[in-house]
Amino acid sequence: MKILVIPDTQCRPGVRTDHMTWIGRCAVDLKPDLIVHLGDHFDMPSLNTWSKSIEVEGRRVMEDLESGKKSLAKLLAPIDDYNRGKKKKFLPGKHFLMGNHEERLFRYIKENPCLEGVFSEQSFGLDGWSVHKFLETFQIKGIWFSHYFVNPNSSRPWAGTAHSKLKNIGLSFVMGHQQGLDLAVRALPNGKQQRGLVAGSCYLHRENYRTPQGKESFQGIIILNDVRDSTYDLMELSLRYLKRKFG
Repeated sequence: MKILVIPDTQCRPGVRTDHMTWIGRCAVDLKPDLIVHLGDHFDMPSLNTWSKSIEVEGRRVMEDLESGKKSLAKLLAPIDDYNRGKKKKFLPGKHFLMGNHEERLFRYIKENPCLEGVFSEQSFGLDGWSVHKFLETFQIKGIWFSHYFVNPNSSRPWAGTAHSKLKNIGLSFVMGHQQGLDLAVRALPNGKQQRGLVAGSCYLHRENYRTPQGKESFQGIIILNDVRDSTYDLMELSLRYLKRKFG
């Protein structure tokens, strides 16, 4: 099995999304069995409670949603183009993990019940995707996926490096949320391996909160090749590479 993993894309009005087309073309080229988006695709800055009032002035929920949907359409367009007229279709399974940024909408609805029925999960336009709620976990051949993993006793995210997360989680895992790329491999006495993968950035723009020392973190996608029995062969594909090959 081959899985194409897309880390947090954080799409919002006014940012470049050319890379979504590159990723779609890469998917057609590599033909993974599954595409897994780790969440935080819809940045939802209009509902960011951490922003100052002046920062959210003029922002609109509908514009945030439309921006994310248009970006997802760019991802799927190369696949649709490839399948047009083909007898043997390329139809990968698609999983979308709701991140804390998508959760901003659901939290806002809870705080404003009058919006129930106006906005919902369907507002994200994820038809054709298997959608997993925020912090829901699911596994594929012994690899567990979630936007991020939490301490079950405190419900707070596990902190530290991928190695410390792997020790605490105790299972092979893949998560987004945290900027950059962090990897961990642990050999078990039964001859098997466990792997931890943290990949939380796949976008062309720069986030203002990142300091000059944090601007060069990994931006790209991950291919999990030969997924089996809680391990895989890993291939990193940076946005720089995707632009050169598929731009």
